[in-house]
Amino acid sequence: MSARVLITTAAEMQAVAVGWQIYSLTHRPLDLGLVGLAQFAPGILLFLIAGHAADHFPRQRILQACFGGFGLCSLMLLALTLHGLAAVWPIYAVLLFNGTVRAFNGPAGQAFMPLLVPAEHFPNAVTWGSSIFQAAMILGPTLGGAIYGLAGSPIPVYCCSAIACLGALTFMGAIRLEPVSRPRQVASVAVVLEGIRYIWRNKLILGSISLDLFAVLLGGAVALLPVYAREILNTGAYGLGILRGAPSVGAVLMAIALAYRPLRRHAGFAMFSCVFGFGIFTIVFGLSRNLALSIVALVLVGACDMVSVIIRHTLVQLGTPDEMRGRVSAVNGLFIGASNEIGQFESGVTAQWFGTVPAVVLGGAGTIAIVLLWARIFPSLRRVNELVPNP
Repeated sequence: MSARVLITTAAEMQAVAVGWQIYSLTHRPLDLGLVGLAQFAPGILLFLIAGHAADHFPRQRILQACFGGFGLCSLMLLALTLHGLAAVWPIYAVLLFNGTVRAFNGPAGQAFMPLLVPAEHFPNAVTWGSSIFQAAMILGPTLGGAIYGLAGSPIPVYCCSAIACLGALTFMGAIRLEPVSRPRQVASVAVVLEGIRYIWRNKLILGSISLDLFAVLLGGAVALLPVYAREILNTGAYGLGILRGAPSVGAVLMAIALAYRPLRRHAGFAMFSCVFGFGIFTIVFGLSRNLALSIVALVLVGACDMVSVIIRHTLVQLGTPDEMRGRVSAVNGLFIGASNEIGQFESGVTAQWFGTVPAVVLGGAGTIAIVLLWARIFPSLRRVNELVPNP
């Protein structure tokens, strides 16, 4: 968890600096959307290979290599900024490399936690792990925005990000696990594709991750936060950090509440209800011209999303055998990446075409429509009661 806090804080600090730096250079919402696309594109090409690697090689070693890669990305952004940037394409080149590292980090990271805790404690571990993760999602943007605002430059942000990655690498190396024996399978197309076939056969897993894909893809407004901070809410880099961290505040509060009062019944209905709320509060944020109301709306967006994250992650990890968790997690990670990064690109494109506010409002309405449609297509997911079956 210490490693995860540091690596997430580093990533979020860097994301604030990159977004503000790019928008300061171009003043085009579309360029903010391309940030997400640049980081997601390598995952499309590598998710099958990354999933097989997470099932074939020690996941801890993969994570160590990825943490080192993230640190290298921060150093590369630092070097580019020190050299002087007149165009944004070098930043996109670094983000492509960052996306390549993320492609391998995702499956290994998702499949790693079941090795640390027994199955009966897994949902609670996901809840506490998510609350710690979201705390880092608050700390990272807040620190990144504050440091950028005080220094007037992304240079100290990238320095701090690189140092945090080094700390995460150190903590990950200190973990000691019991050896895990998995069936050794020769790499083949059939073995690599087994994760996709498993998800397609399991309608609960398919429904939960596809609901998240389309709901967040349409309802994500994070890519446009620099536009809101600069032009609509009239706040600066520090305000951008607060806005970016607001969903995580809601997520932390919801995670703590669920840790003390876990979801014991009607988990499927709770998931659909909260994704519906995600769409509603996205629309409220899109229409708001008041900073306080915007922050509250984003807090509620994060709280609703946290419920969906906990249910989805528990269904996917406990519903999958350990020898396949890497490949299934790779597909799940592709869906999550598509919802976040492609969602950022979609937001940038629609904002360029229709304007920033209409793009966010239409996205929230699309999320609501997806919830209603998925409730009909996947009735078994809607009827899920307990997350962990009784022994």
